[in-house]
Amino acid sequence: MLLESLISLIYFLLISFPSNINCLISSNHHKHHPPTSLFIFGDSILDVGNNNYINTSTLDQANFWPYGVTFFHHPTGRFSDGRVISDFIAERANLPSIPPYLQPGKWRFYDGVNFASAGGGALVGTFKGYVIDLHMQVKHYKTVEKWLKNKLGNVKAKTKLERSVYLFSIGTNDYMSLFLTNSSTHLTHNKSQYVSMVINNITSVVNEIYKTGGRKFGFLNLPPVGCFPALRMLNPQGNDECQTEVSSYIKLHNKAISIALKDLAKDLPGFKFALFDYYTSTLQRVNHPSKFGYKEGKTACCGTGRFRGVSSCGGRRPVKEYELCKNINDHIFWDSLHYTEKASKQITDEMWSNINYIHGSYTIKDLFHLPS
Repeated sequence: MLLESLISLIYFLLISFPSNINCLISSNHHKHHPPTSLFIFGDSILDVGNNNYINTSTLDQANFWPYGVTFFHHPTGRFSDGRVISDFIAERANLPSIPPYLQPGKWRFYDGVNFASAGGGALVGTFKGYVIDLHMQVKHYKTVEKWLKNKLGNVKAKTKLERSVYLFSIGTNDYMSLFLTNSSTHLTHNKSQYVSMVINNITSVVNEIYKTGGRKFGFLNLPPVGCFPALRMLNPQGNDECQTEVSSYIKLHNKAISIALKDLAKDLPGFKFALFDYYTSTLQRVNHPSKFGYKEGKTACCGTGRFRGVSSCGGRRPVKEYELCKNINDHIFWDSLHYTEKASKQITDEMWSNINYIHGSYTIKDLFHLPS
């Protein structure tokens, strides 16, 4: 009798609460193996601290005060007072914080991983020896691919990689390096040739990831770096305009990457891309700061010199003197080359809301909801 009562009770619970049981199973499953992972490649716009763990210059590191002052309340290696775009993308996608690949510890890569390196470029020679270039980043990715195959088996690992989103912000340093170093590359290549080199390196990496199963690629085109404090400062005294020479490279690049991605979509079955117009999004804020809740669109919060365009924030770089603004949220730029958390969040909100996308592309949000 007791046994029959127990069986009846179990049966009642099963038919009465199946949805709860399924929710628990689903919750546990997604906790460990989310359907969409995020793999991040690029430069300081997306880097969350990889350069903390390489032998490099403090110019390419942000692991000292006052970086991180706003959100984390301590430096993390992010080139911001707080979070950066990759943090907000992960948050919007309901993923946990995506860790830097080089961070020590026993990491599980089911959610994805961040390979981005501040100062990194598409070209191996860009700031060589100080950063992790794009080709090295994809080598790290292939190590993670092997890890996933070992943990999940080849079939499930490939399915996961097909469902994953691959986020890129790369190329800015390839052009800035022409003006911030003694590079002679621009003497041996005209602008179109140089831009083609950068684009070809990017598409080469995309093809490598595609061969592993990657199908959904999100890109930010390049921002108007000629309007950033570090480049604006290079103009003669009295000229407060954006630096035009580097801007001409950026415009050529942005036109070329749009064409290249559309060509890849034609050539590669299942290839899907989102191309966010980062250039326009930034320029709107620089030209009309008050419209977006800022008081200052030209001068950085942290640094020294004209527009605080000298990269001295924190006093740990070659120039030790620096100033820190009173109200960070009044500024678009945190330091001479990077955004405040407020600006990064606003830009991510646009990325998630189908604002400022290149015609013909998906949105980043779309990629997370599309089937592989």
